Parts: sequence; structure tokens; C-alpha cells
Amino acid sequence: METIYLVLVGVLFLLAMSDLVVGVSNDAVNFLNSAIGAKVASFRTIMIIAALGVFIGASFSGGMMEVARKGIFNPQYFTFENIMIIFMAVMITDVILLDLFNTFGLPTSTTVSIVFELLGAAIGVALIKSMNNPDMILSEYINSAKALAIISGILLSVVVSFTVGMVVQYIARILFSFNFKRRIKYFGGIWGGIAITAITYFLIIKGAKGATFMSDNIQAWIAENDKLIIVYSLIFWTLILQAFYWLFKVNILKFTVLAGTFALAMAFAGNDLVNFIGVPLAGFEAFKNFIADGGSNQDMLMTSLAGKVKTDSYLLVIAGLIMVVTLWTSKKAKKVVKTSLDLGRQSEGEERFGSSFFARSIVRGSIAVSNSVNKLIPARVNNFLNKQFDSSFYEEERQKVKKEEAASFDMIRASVNLVVASILIAFATSLKLPLSTTYVTFMVAMGSSLSDRAGGVKVRFTELPESSR
Repeated sequence: METIYLVLVGVLFLLAMSDLVVGVSNDAVNFLNSAIGAKVASFRTIMIIAALGVFIGASFSGGMMEVARKGIFNPQYFTFENIMIIFMAVMITDVILLDLFNTFGLPTSTTVSIVFELLGAAIGVALIKSMNNPDMILSEYINSAKALAIISGILLSVVVSFTVGMVVQYIARILFSFNFKRRIKYFGGIWGGIAITAITYFLIIKGAKGATFMSDNIQAWIAENDKLIIVYSLIFWTLILQAFYWLFKVNILKFTVLAGTFALAMAFAGNDLVNFIGVPLAGFEAFKNFIADGGSNQDMLMTSLAGKVKTDSYLLVIAGLIMVVTLWTSKKAKKVVKTSLDLGRQSEGEERFGSSFFARSIVRGSIAVSNSVNKLIPARVNNFLNKQFDSSFYEEERQKVKKEEAASFDMIRASVNLVVASILIAFATSLKLPLSTTYVTFMVAMGSSLSDRAGGVKVRFTELPESSR
């Protein structure tokens, strides 16, 4: 019996390696989209920065996903045999589903996938247990409050991310317009200061949280002085960036986008991709407890999984290496990135996916609200605003380079995508609100592209054929 479960643990670790591969292929769009889309550096440079962030994030992360052990179900009511069945079902399903999405180039949430797979597998086993034990009802096996909180947080994050991304991009475009090179010399320092401060805060709160190299005292100090960190960081980065621009002509926007790419990559590996080794490691921990109990009582309850368990550093290093190799070699990762860039590009092009009634309704509603507001704004102000959104200068710049070398959008939108996503994720993390980093980054990008009138969206949705109205 002991040998059988040892084989199952080995299979879990093999599935973990596969899950890391498909997870990176899917989530690479989170941190690569903005830098590649804006062409801030060569593809090789962007990949090196992202790979460095991924490896450091994975190596420094000492936490194991608690939701795998106790976030969705109550492990104290499940036996060792039940737990192994649940974890095997979760890992097999996760690898198949994520790989299917990657094959079609569709970005999806790895967090949402693992959460709902755990919920479905736990309910399936709990149903069998409740039928065999009438004294226990289904709700006692499932951590219903936590599951509802996760679902609610995910749905809310989609709406908030889209809205905030749209509003911030609108303001940024008014401030800088598409011909931003003239104004960046005056406002570049404060814009870069705000952006890097947000990224710094995001890196500390989201990226380095739970890192093995940070003591409890350091983490407590950060929590107590988070407002001071923001203020001093804003002053420091604003002065430094403005000085470097005047003295050395440093491209503030390029630096901001590359710094954001590193921060998101590090946070992704340290907090999100560790989810994929969380389930196998939870299974391994259950197996160790099973062996410690004699290796014969498969009906022992898994109360021990309710506690905290630290992950061995060598496992995190191995996971980081797998992620980095996948990032460089995965063709499916590039396919998912291309889908995201095509949906958010500034100019029109061939559409891979047709629009749905729901999508058309959202855009029509947004345009209707915009038109209603425009009627209340004086004509002179309207003319000024329209000039800020005149993309003719951007299109002229694109035509000067080869089509394959042209940027999908400019560095203003790239920095907005990274900064807004960083702020929302860091804020939700500080409030301990669950959300999907994939959904947040993707919806911010969609909101900013709509606000930027990307792809001729205004024309396409106001001149629909009669059959579609």
C-alpha cells in the first residue's frame, strides 16, 4: 500500500513539472505584453529581464499555496486516501485544460483554474463521503465562505480593472497626447516617479511577500511603514528620473516599462506559479504524515494540512529553472502573447475572433456614455480633447518602420497597463482580497485600448450593419 502512494506522489511531481510548463505558457502574457507591444527594447532584452524576474521570484518564494490545503475544503474531514484522489484529479485536469487554452492562444487565469478544480474535486469526494456518513452534510466539508470570497473577488476585479484602466489611460492621453515626446521633458519625472513608486510598492507587497530571505521583523516593518515607503519612493524616483533625463537623456518611459516587466515577472513566479507546485507539495506533505503514522492507516484524517508548511529552497530553484526554460522555448506562450497584442493594438487589422453580443453591448454603452458627456462639454474643450487623441502622428511614426517591427501601441499605454495592474494587484493583496492577475492585467489592457480608441473601435461599433443592431 505504501508503494502505491509513493508512486502517486511521484506522478504528482511529474504533473507539477507539466503544470509549470503550461502555466508559464499561459501567464507569460501578463508581464510580456506591454514591453513587447510597445517595442521598448529588443525581444532578447525583454526576455532576459522577464526570465531574471521569474527565476528570482520563484527562488525567493518560500510560501506554498494555502488554498491547496485548506482554502477551499476542510482537510480535517478528509482521509489521506481522499486527499490523494482530490490532488490527482486537480493536477490532471489543470494540465489538460491549460494546455488546451494555450493551444488556441487564449489567455486564461491559472489561479481561477486551480481554485475551481480544487472546489470541484473536493465536492465530488465530499458527496460520496456525505452519502456514506449521513451525520456529515456537504457544507461541512467545503470552506464555503472562502470559496465565495474568491469567486466574488475575481468577478469584481474584472469590472474594476477594466474601468480603472480606461479612466487612467484617458487621463494619461490628455496629459501627453500621442506626440508625447514634447511633454515628457517637463512631466516625465513626475509620471515616471508615480509609475516606479507603484511598481516598487507592488514588488515589495506582492512580489517579495513570504520570501525566505526576509525575516518576520523586516516584513513587519514594511507593513507598519508602507505609507512612508510610498512617499519617499515617489520623491526619490521623481528627482532621479528627471535628473537622468536632463543630464543623460534617459528614456523614462522605456525604463518604467522594463522595470514593470521585471516586477510583474517576479511577482508572477513568486506568488502565482508557486500555485502549481502547491498541490503536489501538499500531497507530499500528506504522504510524509501517512508514513510517520505507520504507513498502513489510509483512513487517517489530514488535520496536519491545516497548518503552515515551508517549501524547501531547492524545489523552488528547480521550479524557477523550469519556468525560465519554458519562457524561452514555448511557442504557445508566444501565441498567447500575440492574441493579447492583436486585441489591444492601436491600428486596425485582421480580427482573429468575432465580437459577441455582450462585447458589442459593452462598447456601445461606453460610446453612448461618452457621447452624452461630450454634449455637456463646451466645443472648445471638446476640440482640445480630440486633438490629444489624434493618432495621426503615431501612425506616421509606425509607417517609417517595417510592419513586423512596428509597435502595437506606444509607451504611454504600455506604462499605464503595467502601473495600473501593479497598483490594483498590490492594493487587493494588502486587503487580502483574492483576484486573478491574468484577468486584472488583461482587462486593464482592454480598458486602456478602448479609451485610446484603438483599432478604430469608434467607427466599427457605430457603423454596425442593421442585422447586428
